[in-house]
Formats: sequence, C-alpha cells, structure tokens
Amino acid sequence: MSIIVTGGAGFIGSALVSLLVDQGEEKVVCLDKLTYAANPASLDQVADKPNFVFERADICAADEVARIFTQHKPTAIMHLAAESHVDRSIDAPGQFIQTNIVGTYTLLTQALAYFETLPAAERERFRFLHVSTDEVYGSLGESGLFTEDMAYRPNSPYAASKASSDLLARAWRETFGLPTLITNCSNNYGPRQFPEKLIPLMIIKGLAGQPMPVYGSGQNVRDWLHVEDHAEALALVLRNGRPGQTYNIGGDSERANIEVVRAICAELDRALPDSPHRPHASLIQSVADRPGHDLRYAMDFSKLNRELGWRPRRTFEQGLAQTVRWYLDNSQWWRPILDGAYGGQRLGLR
Repeated sequence: MSIIVTGGAGFIGSALVSLLVDQGEEKVVCLDKLTYAANPASLDQVADKPNFVFERADICAADEVARIFTQHKPTAIMHLAAESHVDRSIDAPGQFIQTNIVGTYTLLTQALAYFETLPAAERERFRFLHVSTDEVYGSLGESGLFTEDMAYRPNSPYAASKASSDLLARAWRETFGLPTLITNCSNNYGPRQFPEKLIPLMIIKGLAGQPMPVYGSGQNVRDWLHVEDHAEALALVLRNGRPGQTYNIGGDSERANIEVVRAICAELDRALPDSPHRPHASLIQSVADRPGHDLRYAMDFSKLNRELGWRPRRTFEQGLAQTVRWYLDNSQWWRPILDGAYGGQRLGLR
C-alpha cells in the first residue's frame, strides 16, 4: 500500500508527510517539483525512514505522473501541490492557472487512467483527496460561517484557480466515477511556513527590528488552523471520509490581522526580554491594503466533527507560542530563504 502526497515538501504537505510516515501504515511517496516555496529540509525528520520515498516531478508532466503511479501503485492520492500565495497571484496569475488548474487536470486524468487498471477490490479502496482553501467561498460579512453547500465566489486569482480545481475534482467523480473527496481549510500556521505568509513574516521582521507591515486597518479576519491539526484532519478524511463529499476544516480561532500581529509582538517580548526592539508592537506599521482583500473568513467544520469526530486540538494561543519559539530556534531553516528565494519584500501591489 502507498499514498502519494503531491506538494509534500511544502508547508502543509511536509506536516502531512511526517504524520503519515510516523504512523507507519503505508509507504508515503512525496511528489514535489521543488518550487520556491518547497524546502527539502522540512522532510529531514523522515528522509531516512524506510516507508518514505521522494519523487521530484511536476504535476503538469503527464508522463512523469503516469510513471510514478505505475511504479508506486498508490492506494490513495493526497493532492496538495499548488501555488498558494494571494499576493503572488496578483503579480503573476498565469502561474496559478498552470499549476492549480492545468496541474490538477493532469493529475486527475492520470489518476483516472491508473484507477481504471485496478481490480475491483482495489478500486473500492482507492481515494483521491483534493486539498483546497476557504478562499473559494469569497468573503463573509461580520457574522456567519462558510458551510460546504455555499456557492463559490472567489475574489483573487489564487482563489479562482483553487475553485476551478475543486470543480474539476468534483466533475471527475460525477462524470468518470473517480472516488474523489475535497477538503477546504482555513488559514494555516505553524513551524516551517514559507516567510511570505503573515505569521512567519511578522516574526522574522520583529526579530530584525524591521517595520511589521499590516494591510489597511488590520481588521480583516481569518480563522487560524495549526498545520498539525490540519494534517490530522486530512489523514482522517482520507481513511474515513465519504467519496463525493466535501469537508470544511477550521481552527475555531477567528482573529483580526492586527490582533494576530499584536499577539506575535507580545510573544516576542516574552521570549526576548533583552531585545533592543521591545516593545515589538512599536514596529507595527499600516500599509496600503491588498487589492480585493476579503474582509472575513470563518469555517463551519461541524460536518467533519459530526461524521468523523474531528476538532482542532490546539488553541491559537498555544499554537502561536510554539510557532514563535520554533522560528527563534530554527533560523538555519528560514535564513537561507531570505538570502535567496524571498527577501521579505512586499508583493501583490499594482
């Protein structure tokens, strides 16, 4: 038995790969192109495990994907490979169309061709789990939650590309009988997140005593989900979810962006009592808002709780303290990124 995890060297993917490898029930094949946001160092803890395999490949390359399916004979595909940063989708939407839509189409097409070669008993076990985002639903007002039956209203090129890939996964189930499932998650955070994202970027800028930029008024609200809680939910959905269903995964931790940044500053103040930059909140700086910035996201994950018994195990306060500590203790992981792939500059301005 084997599970192929696409995008397994990325932030969420590496947390999921580590969980699956440690559970030891299957061979775990990490399929990753190693784009700028992937980091092989995120897989160091499992690299030498006998049930771990790494395949460097592009999900848009049909021949390579077909070879990997034939060679490793997966019982499941967990599809996380994606361009994921909203600001980058404003600057270069074509990359998002190619990876998130064309890549998903290629993967689904090859998965179906492989699935149709399987004996009936193996078809019964096979699953294709497509991992997506809450951003496909658009923006909420001051109240309400995203539910699985809400209409899609994506507002950024990133969200539109993920909405498209969700619909492809649904269509391959309805038209061709490929047993797909879809999950839509809220904002993830935790160790090993690429520093273009809000929480690691604020930690690193605060450490350096640099301005900590907050878009607009900082009142945009997100529901924060610890990456390890997310990985546990994905493993549960793969094994016990119903094909053809969508499951929302949320952190039950709504926070305005300015609240998150202030909480990071407070953690830095506690962890670094001798820092010349205390109080770190003095570094917070309001900057021009992101184009098309959604006001609020919040997830109703009651279906996942009701059917599979899942809920997040970590509070935001616990998870944030752990995350800040990790970035303080692991500069050897993130400093080479700042010296190469991303220097902390503002993206997504037009």
